[in-house]
Amino acid sequence: MVPIRLFDVLLFLIILGLSDYAVADDAKTDAATPVARQQWLTLQGKDGPGKGKHVVLITGANEYNPETGLPLLARILAGQHGFDCTVLFTLNRAGEIDPNTSDNLPGLEALDHADLMIILARFTKPTDEQMKHVVSYLESGKPVIGMRTATHSFAYPGNSHSIYKKFSWDNHDPAFDGGFGRQVLGETWITHHAPNGSTSTRGLFANGAADDPILRGVGDGEIWGSTGVYGIRLPLLANCKPLLFGQVIEGGKSTGKPAVGKLNDPMMPIAWTRTYSLTEGKTGRVFTTTMGSADDLIKSPALRRMLVNATYWATRMEDKIPEKASVDLVGNPMPTLKKGTKPADLQP
Repeated sequence: MVPIRLFDVLLFLIILGLSDYAVADDAKTDAATPVARQQWLTLQGKDGPGKGKHVVLITGANEYNPETGLPLLARILAGQHGFDCTVLFTLNRAGEIDPNTSDNLPGLEALDHADLMIILARFTKPTDEQMKHVVSYLESGKPVIGMRTATHSFAYPGNSHSIYKKFSWDNHDPAFDGGFGRQVLGETWITHHAPNGSTSTRGLFANGAADDPILRGVGDGEIWGSTGVYGIRLPLLANCKPLLFGQVIEGGKSTGKPAVGKLNDPMMPIAWTRTYSLTEGKTGRVFTTTMGSADDLIKSPALRRMLVNATYWATRMEDKIPEKASVDLVGNPMPTLKKGTKPADLQP
């Protein structure tokens, strides 16, 4: 019989202990992962042309209910067109979706492997650790879709120590005038051209835009939104191509009459395309619309179709845009979420 040496026993116990530690450590990792994922909404794309493409949708505005509208859009993109979608929200300290929280936007690292960023945020100031993922994405020249208040997505105050404060909507440095809105989307926040409530918006085709793939399956004047037209500096930047102009109509119904006077003379562009470049040799496609509240999306199938088409176009799949893209609503969307809602509550 081979004698058991004390050294062998000790070695066996050490190996056993390390093995137990490794299992415990793995268990901790596995347990933490679902918790982390509950900070955002993930939707796996079903069959469709977008299969294998990843879209990150960023919400964070205390107006226009993007925390409802962008999940609605994501469900259409994933369920009817095959795109994998991740929807991010501003969260309060309790981990609840909170449009009034401006300085916590977890999950932006999803942009590191994204094919498209869609954003409807307003005056947010993500931490530098969070914002670095946005900047890295933009510097790589990847595509962007901006909706409504995206023109003023970021707002770092003058005394901010953020290294990304130049992306603020009110940046007046000529080298990066207007921050993210102007430099990427084509315009920053200017003004309300027409008031919400007493007026609404009808989208009319710009000259030569009828055959643009983003408007495929959309009729001239068919797009309507209950929100008012935003003011834009005219002319648009040189590399912007207007697709829609916003006819101001009286009242809050799609059948309203065009407003008389200066509100429609001239009309403001409400949708355009352009390219941007923050890094030499890296150029990305951009689609911007100053429409896109949750109410707009719920009430206007034509607006939803334009945004779905824009997703194909931005990801360079315009040849796959259907003649009339499916944009049926999935589920029963509500204009606002209940207080205390967490991202996990929206998971199918």
